[in-house]
Amino acid sequence: MRFLYLISLFVSLAATALAQTGNSPGVTTQPAFPTAEQSLTLTIDLTQAKDSRAKALLGKKDDVYLWSGAGPTETGDAFRYQPTGQTDFSKPFEPGKMTTLGNDRWQIVLTPRTYYNVPATDVIRRLGLVVKSGDGKAQTEDLYARIYDSKLSILRIEPSQRDFYVDANATLTVRYKTSRQVSLRLTLDGQPVLTALNTDSLRTSLNTGTQTGLRRTVILQASTMTSPTGESAADTFYFTVKPQPIIASLPAGLKDGINYTSAINATLVLFAPLKSFVYLIGEFNNWQPSAQYLMNRTPDGNRYWLELPGLKPGQEVAFQYLVDGQIAVADPYAEKILDRNNDKFLTAATYPNLKPFPADAPGNIVSVLQSGQAAYAWKSASFKRPNSNNLVIYELLVRDFSASLTYKAVADSLPYLKQLGINAIELMPIMEFSGNDSWGYNPIFYFAPDKAYGTKDDLKAFIDKCHENGIAVLLDMVLNQADYEFPYVKLYFDGDRPATNSPFFNPQATHPFSVFFDFNHESPATQAFVQRVCQYWLQEYRFDGYRFDLSKGFTQKNSGGDVAAWGAYDASRVAIWKRIYDQIRQYDPTAYVVLEHFADNTEERELADYGMLFWGNANGDFRAAAKGLSANINSLSYKQRGWNSPNLVGYQESHDEERIIYDVLTNGRTEGSYNTKTLATALERAKVATAFFLATPGPKLIWQFGELGYDVSINQNGRTGAKPVKWDYAQDASRRKLLRVYQEFIKLKLTQPAFRATDFALDGSGLVKRLTLNHDTQTAFLIGNFDVLPQSVVPGFPKGGLWYDYFTGKEANVTDVNAQVPLQPGEFHLFSTTKLPTPEAGIVPWTDALAVVTGVETEPAELVNVMPNPTAETAIVELTGAYRGPVAVQLSNTSGQPFRSQIVHKMAFTLRQPISLQGLPAGTYFLRIRQGEGKPVVKKLVKW
Repeated sequence: MRFLYLISLFVSLAATALAQTGNSPGVTTQPAFPTAEQSLTLTIDLTQAKDSRAKALLGKKDDVYLWSGAGPTETGDAFRYQPTGQTDFSKPFEPGKMTTLGNDRWQIVLTPRTYYNVPATDVIRRLGLVVKSGDGKAQTEDLYARIYDSKLSILRIEPSQRDFYVDANATLTVRYKTSRQVSLRLTLDGQPVLTALNTDSLRTSLNTGTQTGLRRTVILQASTMTSPTGESAADTFYFTVKPQPIIASLPAGLKDGINYTSAINATLVLFAPLKSFVYLIGEFNNWQPSAQYLMNRTPDGNRYWLELPGLKPGQEVAFQYLVDGQIAVADPYAEKILDRNNDKFLTAATYPNLKPFPADAPGNIVSVLQSGQAAYAWKSASFKRPNSNNLVIYELLVRDFSASLTYKAVADSLPYLKQLGINAIELMPIMEFSGNDSWGYNPIFYFAPDKAYGTKDDLKAFIDKCHENGIAVLLDMVLNQADYEFPYVKLYFDGDRPATNSPFFNPQATHPFSVFFDFNHESPATQAFVQRVCQYWLQEYRFDGYRFDLSKGFTQKNSGGDVAAWGAYDASRVAIWKRIYDQIRQYDPTAYVVLEHFADNTEERELADYGMLFWGNANGDFRAAAKGLSANINSLSYKQRGWNSPNLVGYQESHDEERIIYDVLTNGRTEGSYNTKTLATALERAKVATAFFLATPGPKLIWQFGELGYDVSINQNGRTGAKPVKWDYAQDASRRKLLRVYQEFIKLKLTQPAFRATDFALDGSGLVKRLTLNHDTQTAFLIGNFDVLPQSVVPGFPKGGLWYDYFTGKEANVTDVNAQVPLQPGEFHLFSTTKLPTPEAGIVPWTDALAVVTGVETEPAELVNVMPNPTAETAIVELTGAYRGPVAVQLSNTSGQPFRSQIVHKMAFTLRQPISLQGLPAGTYFLRIRQGEGKPVVKKLVKW
């Protein structure tokens, strides 16, 4: 009876007993069962560290330190308590200095409770360990060591896993150690295998048997008991003989992912080469592998498939694939997933009726299938995509554009965007990414829109509404990298990186700028996946094209950390992109393909000639120019790059660049009373920059709220952190004037032929910049002063004759193209040879055309004279001629601000009219003299 009691007790304890050593690979302790109060020798073998940063530690003879902590639980925070003085990660922590044992093995001796200052009332169950170099640049991943109490403990050395699969008829080594001399009893499926008395270790082997799919139970019972009140412990592990899948060809017409073969049936297909077997697990089998749900394997061993019958139309079903009995992953092609850690933060307002995460599912992500789904009813059937040469793209991040963070809210903003005049929107990545708060460049599921922004029908309705308003929608596509929860990362993973046999990923990125895990775009598996992804979003969601993130990273040419080598011409990368482009053209001949490339100009020009568009980053140049510094903005011109096609998507701001207004307010130049660091002046600086940005031919991109002078730094709340949503800017009169400049230039760009001209010249190198646009029917000329000082310049009109100043509506007859004229800081003028509708007054601070001081056709100049000039107090305007009647005289400063206005009557051949300058500061002024309805004459007047 006593023996049966012990068996029952041991079995009940098995669920909570130690299942494995609790130490990370390479971490050993002496004693084997250390406690909080005793001296502990920690030995760490750095050759077993997985973090790539640990490689720099190998071979060191000194300068190696332990940064560590202690925690109260076996699986929780292991760094809750830390030793005194462990703060600056970039400096050596002397109390943690380790001693080399040779062969990259390092040792330190410590007593946990005193070393980590843990109160006597608190327990210690685990140590967190990081080995690093003195400067903190080389380090291991987080490692762990188990701390025990004084109770009887069992340490299982082999096998290290608790529940695993084995080959049939194999030998399984079993090794244990106990914290003291005990009686041991090992059973297999309840049958005794071995007993031992008065020992602290056990080693034996088991035959795994031949029955496939049978889960077997091994229990070690340890006891010091001579009565029911004695001390005991137990450990349990399980093994299952690997099943043998049925070999069956994939039925015709099926593709990887979820295939709905009828309203009640679905066939699931998983591409998983190099794997042995796959179980389908889900709500239909309580997430437990069983023979009924063992998936068929295709003859080539690359795919696993199984039909799931009896589905209820419209009902969502959660499922996973259990691969090789070890790795549970969602379907890589799933159009919806559930996330254990993040779905709980979503509200019904964002995503109504969200299916709860199934508590019994392994891991944190499950895929969802749903047969009999109602198709979205598209409304916009006649949308025609804008010409790629004249796109005006508005880049936005749903999170930072909408206070409610939803597609619906962005759709509600379309009247504003339509009024702005843009003809395309580029959404930053919206496919499922890690967490709910992100820029989106950490994708984990490529066919599922992230639920943080709403439902898939919300996204479709947004695109539909854009098309109804004549606006194309581009998707920021991230196929250069993926985050860990992407199934094809998890399925082929080794330590801290993709395994060398991964069909999709490089173990180490081939270029310097990789953040997550780097796709191998020469792999057939990756190529097939990319093709499916690109086709899916164009057809299922009717996106109009893509902006491909970090397209320069689509290469197997390894440049290591050499950025220059990475950007050099790469024939293999060119071939990859031509293949992707050709595939897209097969199923969508007009889709936009935009690359964030920044490679050698020869490579970009070749691909541009092939039809692709390229991001053209002019942010640094425009920021410098707006601050009043010398800057060359000529890179904005595709012609200056030697390109044959206007396929350069220029931008002065994007999601990835510092905001112009913020930089001007923080770092702009000041000269005398002219201070670019005041908001009013910074906004004027943004106007002249925007004029040249938008007027230069070729497609353009605007970052959200840039048209309102967004002045929050990209680094506020961390570079990729959430930023304030600033719709209140639209209520500010000064910011609205900047908005109107954007609107006017976008309108000109989309309606006036000169602004689409291929014959143009951008002179963007000096502080005074010029742009000439020539078309058969129209010529336009733009000049602007980016200096913080007034400039007297020859404007450089391409020809003389009659011009029209766009923002003032004034005529200017240029009789001397070499005449010098004054330009105030930030002043710009746009002229055209055809009269265009004049915008409302006040968008710019000047009211006269620049040409009024370059020679306006009126009475001969010798008939109007001003003297003395310069003068201290009073000047005399002398008019000589046959005219009799009213004469309007106006005195203004160089910005057009009037100071004196009067009307006098000329009654004789000569009129001499005094003009007082009393009370006005010294400087340059202009006298505007108009006789009746004639054309005005402007004379420069200088006060001492």
